Amino acid sequence: MARRLRFNGTGSGVNGCPSVHEDLDTGDVVVHGPVLTDPADVAQLRHLGEDEVPIVVPRSLLVDFGPKETDRVPDIISLDEFDRLFTRFEHTAFRLETRRRYASDEVTDTYAQFTRGQRVDWEGVDAQWCAERREQSALGKRFERVRIIDTPPTPGQLYLLENAARNSAVGETIYSLSRTDAERVQLPDEDFWIFDSRLVALLNFGDGDDLLDVELIREPAAVLRYAMARDAAMHHAVPYERYAARLTTGE
Repeated sequence: MARRLRFNGTGSGVNGCPSVHEDLDTGDVVVHGPVLTDPADVAQLRHLGEDEVPIVVPRSLLVDFGPKETDRVPDIISLDEFDRLFTRFEHTAFRLETRRRYASDEVTDTYAQFTRGQRVDWEGVDAQWCAERREQSALGKRFERVRIIDTPPTPGQLYLLENAARNSAVGETIYSLSRTDAERVQLPDEDFWIFDSRLVALLNFGDGDDLLDVELIREPAAVLRYAMARDAAMHHAVPYERYAARLTTGE
């Protein structure tokens, strides 16, 4: 059975070598780079097995992209602090939405209208949030989301497709991506915001699909992994209107 490997990073620009990968199941680290071939160098190595190949990697590669200690104390912030991130970032805010349902959506009047098959009336809903998005967008800041959708979509995912028009009207750009494609490109099964490619707000949910807390991640190598996930999601996703049209036509 093939390993599930995550690309952690490379220290050599665009050519991809040397690089570090991590086994998502075992925690094993896979490193590749130039082979050490000089017999005088190889002769100095201890415990080199017949089936082993010595390679050379920069020390900085392991420092930047090797696995870090897992016993760090999570930096949990309040929801008020989380809200303030959306006015304090400078350039870009990106959200990856991976869940099949969000409990907070299901207690709204708009969700009830949607599940009854009525036209959803967004007028006046979340007025303060909408005003803030318009204000920040007017400053040239960019809000983007990629929403992962199952086949067939869950009721919550269909509701968010309906919601996307409202979000777009206040300055967000919404994309959709099938669960199959998300798994194919090994996107993380996590919900997060990434601000200015330097700060990640990881959203932690409970068994009832309620938001429990928000964890800030600042470690450069960890932030880079989320930025790589963002780039992959954006590359494979399509505008939500196109995805909704596919669902309508059964493509």
